[in-house]
Amino acid sequence: MSSIRLFILSALSERGPMHGHHLRLLSEEEHLDMWTDITIGGLYGAIKRLGAEGLIEEMRTETVGSYPTRKIWRITESGIQALSSLKIRGLREIVLRPDPFDLAITRLDPDRLDDLESVIAARLASLEAMLTDYEAHMRTVARYLSLAESLAMRHHVVRLRAEIAWHQELAAQLPQLILDEKARRTSHDPAT
Repeated sequence: MSSIRLFILSALSERGPMHGHHLRLLSEEEHLDMWTDITIGGLYGAIKRLGAEGLIEEMRTETVGSYPTRKIWRITESGIQALSSLKIRGLREIVLRPDPFDLAITRLDPDRLDDLESVIAARLASLEAMLTDYEAHMRTVARYLSLAESLAMRHHVVRLRAEIAWHQELAAQLPQLILDEKARRTSHDPAT
């Protein structure tokens, strides 16, 4: 499931033809980088791919003032069909991406076990700061959000809180985890 494809096709379907810069401004206005996996830099590459696939097409070019010439894109009939499919898939698919942290915590460096407490504390502090910042941002933009947008942003808050709770559990069990890791390393050391 591609969020960026869903965004571009939806925007062209709902708002009509527009150029890439307009799509970029729209994504910034909606703060998509804060609550989706869409990056502003990825928009232009996605536009090219959608054009190559025939899901959008260049309608015309325009030049305004001293700005560079811009291609105006519109959604095609194939794009409308793809958008319908993307909307359904987006609602049905559950996406929980694996966190590389999980693999790293199972492959600890035996020479750095004493650093683990400060690393976990820093991670926890970062997550708490992210939550604080995100909630402050939500309060700032709340009056501009539709109910659906508000719920989507709330989903991010719930996920951050779950991450914080898990990290707090990890921090509480860290002394035992370090002891277990040292014992495991000693039992696997061929020199002992």
